[in-house]
Amino acid sequence: MRWSPRIPQGTDVPESVLGALPAPSVVALCARERSRDMLRRSFPRRRGHLTLVKTAAEVADALRSTMVDAVIVDLTRAGEEQWSAAALAREFPSVPFFAFAAMRPADLPALVRACTEFEFADYLVDGIDDAMHRELLLPTTFTVRFATALRHGDEKLGLVGPFQRDAWRHVISHGGRTVRTETIATAMNLTREHLSRRFSSGGAPNLKRVIDLCRLLAASELSKNPGYDLPDIARILGFASASHMSASCQRVIGVKSSSLARLRPADLIDKFVKQGRGRSRTPGTA
Repeated sequence: MRWSPRIPQGTDVPESVLGALPAPSVVALCARERSRDMLRRSFPRRRGHLTLVKTAAEVADALRSTMVDAVIVDLTRAGEEQWSAAALAREFPSVPFFAFAAMRPADLPALVRACTEFEFADYLVDGIDDAMHRELLLPTTFTVRFATALRHGDEKLGLVGPFQRDAWRHVISHGGRTVRTETIATAMNLTREHLSRRFSSGGAPNLKRVIDLCRLLAASELSKNPGYDLPDIARILGFASASHMSASCQRVIGVKSSSLARLRPADLIDKFVKQGRGRSRTPGTA
C-alpha cells in the first residue's frame, strides 16, 4: 500500500474516492499580486483552503504545523527565496510541489530546474483557465493519494458489507486528519449510535479504532519524510503530543512510534488484524 511520492498527471482516481474528499489544503509562495489573485480564483474557499505566503520560512512553518496537500511556488523571476522554498520538496516528498509560471521562453530554465533538480510534481501555467489549476493539482495531493492507496484496505480489515465499505471510504477520505464519528454519521445520514453499531457488526473492528488506525497510517507515511520529526507529525494529525501519538501506536498496532518510518501501511494493518486490536474500550466514540 506504499504510494509513490510523485504520481504522473492523468492518474485514474476512482470517483468513490474523489466524491468524499474534503477541500484540498494548498500553500502557495507568491510575491506577485497577479499570481495571488489568479490562485485565489483557482482555489475559492468552498473548493480549497489556500494559504498565500511570501517566504520559504513560512512554507516550512505551514508544512510542519498543518496537513498540507500541495505546495505551489511562483517561479516567475525566481530568486533566492523561491529556490529555498523549492528545496523543501526534497525534505517533504509526500507533499507534491508545483511550479507556477507563464511558460515564456525566459521561464523555461526555472521550470526545468524545478522538475529535475527538486523533483516537482508538475507545473501550473499562468494564463490558462483558473479552473484547470485545481483539476491538475488534485490527483497528486496527499489526501487523494492516501485515500487511493488505502481504498482496498477494507478487505484486510474484514469490512465486507457495502455499509462498512462506504464508512471506510469516508474515513480514509480525510487523509489521516482527526475526524469524529458524528461527522461520518452526518455524511451517511445516520445517527452516531446507529453508525457505530452497524459498522462493528459481524465481528468487524469498531469505528473508533479504525479511525485511530487511519491516523497512524498517515503518521507512518509522514514519518518517512526527512523534514518531519515525531512532534511535527503529532501536531499535524491532531494528537495532543508526541507521547500521546506513541501511546496510540502501542495501543492500536502494538509498535513504538519510532518504528513507523520503516513499516509499510500493509504491515501496520496486518499487525492490527492479527493482534486483535480492533476493539476500543469505548466503542462508538471519537
